[in-house]
Amino acid sequence: MKHTVYTRNDQKKEPLTPAARALVRRAVAAALEHEHFSRAAEVSVTFVDDEAIRELNRDYRGKDTPTDVLSFPLYEEEALDALMPVSPDDRGADIPEAIGDIVISVERARAQAQTFGHSFERELAFLAVHSTLHLLGYDHERSPEEDADQRRRQEEILSSIGQKR
Repeated sequence: MKHTVYTRNDQKKEPLTPAARALVRRAVAAALEHEHFSRAAEVSVTFVDDEAIRELNRDYRGKDTPTDVLSFPLYEEEALDALMPVSPDDRGADIPEAIGDIVISVERARAQAQTFGHSFERELAFLAVHSTLHLLGYDHERSPEEDADQRRRQEEILSSIGQKR
């Protein structure tokens, strides 16, 4: 299935190469494929600085602090399930369905990559996969079991695109 991932760079504090943006698009698409999202999906990814994500985090989550990534799903989990066609032959399966928006702090990604001792690109891919899973209804904050499940899925997806730990 052909998924469309739009990217937009709304920050100037950290360099963001075309290759890094392409990796993020691949990471989102890989997460959708891994989770068998058989409908064509549209996802937007916006790259911001810490100040912009702090404002979003404050306004939408009541947390007045920068964070690494935010997910803005357009559907509740039950409604998202209803979008899934029964088979690839279903009418409308190839019409893209916007499922949500992702906002990544490039500043925070750079700092976390250094903290965790891996590449900036791997951190961007991780954040894109993590956030895509949130768009699909996964929530690591609900229970330790869901946290472990989401972590496992993230690593499988990252490995599939050459971004092993």
